[in-house]
Amino acid sequence: MNEKPHPRQARLLGHRDFRLLLTGAAAAQTGSQVTLVALPLVAVMVLDATPFEVGLLTAAETAAFLLVGLPAGAWLDRMRKLPVLIRADLVRCLAVGSIPPAAALGVLTMPQLYLVALVTGVATVFFDVAHQSFLPAVLPREQLVGGNGALETVRSSAQIAGPGLGGGLVQLLGAPLAIVADAFGYLASALLLARIKVEEPRPEPEPGRSLRAEVGEGVRFVLGHPLLRAIATATAVSNLFAAVLMAVQTVFWVRVLDLSPGVIGILLSTSAVGGLAGALCAGYLARRVGQARLIWLSTVVTAPFAVLWPLSGAGAGVVLFGLASGVVLFGAVAYNVAQVSFRQSVCPPELLGRMNATMRFLVWGTLPIGALGGGIVADSAGPRTALWLCAIGFLLVPVPLLLSPLRRMRDLPSGAAPDGAAPGAEYDSSTAQEPADEQTTPAQEPAASPTTP
Repeated sequence: MNEKPHPRQARLLGHRDFRLLLTGAAAAQTGSQVTLVALPLVAVMVLDATPFEVGLLTAAETAAFLLVGLPAGAWLDRMRKLPVLIRADLVRCLAVGSIPPAAALGVLTMPQLYLVALVTGVATVFFDVAHQSFLPAVLPREQLVGGNGALETVRSSAQIAGPGLGGGLVQLLGAPLAIVADAFGYLASALLLARIKVEEPRPEPEPGRSLRAEVGEGVRFVLGHPLLRAIATATAVSNLFAAVLMAVQTVFWVRVLDLSPGVIGILLSTSAVGGLAGALCAGYLARRVGQARLIWLSTVVTAPFAVLWPLSGAGAGVVLFGLASGVVLFGAVAYNVAQVSFRQSVCPPELLGRMNATMRFLVWGTLPIGALGGGIVADSAGPRTALWLCAIGFLLVPVPLLLSPLRRMRDLPSGAAPDGAAPGAEYDSSTAQEPADEQTTPAQEPAASPTTP
């Protein structure tokens, strides 16, 4: 049976500026997925890095969320977002583009990799916060779920194509030269973003407002919301143990399972099919089971599959690793589409940057801690032990969500609400008679994002 495209989808695909935003995201994401394979392989295979050094490299990539995560939002609320996106892409292009010539000249070192990781991490903080704050300027509120779903589809598609491409390039050209694809991806993204013509007004500064006061307003906004607190806690736990995985998996694949770069790329690509499926299904699932219910269900159903990571082995046993990654990615992407759309639709425009930055600080700030911890555990007890730690951690992710008002809600709030719940919370009729959770407070505004293994 042929079905006509949904009217909302047709309007979304016909939006010129959103198409440019989407295409730019595709270029940058594909390149960064190549580097996801190539950069740790440069450290492990070219520079003979220890598990701790690989963990330190992963920590350097994410340390920026702790270093500049909070003030980044306040700064971005004072400026137009599009120029920030373009500059961040150019900085990342130059940073990762420095690796191939250094390798060709024989002067590449681990300190340079740490510096590149740190610089690209800082640029990514500004890019990510600006990107999430810029989308509502491109699309009307009713199209945000569709827009976020399309962006997640692009990201998931890049996770399928990019690692396979990266593994092939590493095997063909060597790990350092493969990173050229990432530099070109960031450059293409910058050129596409520069063509966007959306009229973005410059925010009017408030006289007498200090940076510290503005940062504090964003923090109070997030922590004053019971749904945000629960989602931020679950996300922070998820990202903490996802960072353990990121720091350990390449060492595990190369030194325990003896996988080649090409097989590693294929493994990452096939597991990313789960993320693509999550992006494609998120809108349908949100309508079918409810946006609030999808947030906790996605973690309850998929998190237990993490135990397959440490159970995987050489040969056919590597399939267990890919299966676990695919299922966990499915849940993570479905979760992200639901709660990021909610956050964007409820938060006042003047607070978007600070709200997004606060959430990023809280939920991505655990990444460098997890990466360092994973490297230390892998160094002292072996990569498989670190993967067991990761699996146990993932089993804890749903707990904050199940202890929050989300457990009794079908859809996320959009207006004012009765005691204990978020504003305008729509309760499922089958659970409306359940007693309210203790210690809940009236909600005041939005919500935020989970793991992206």
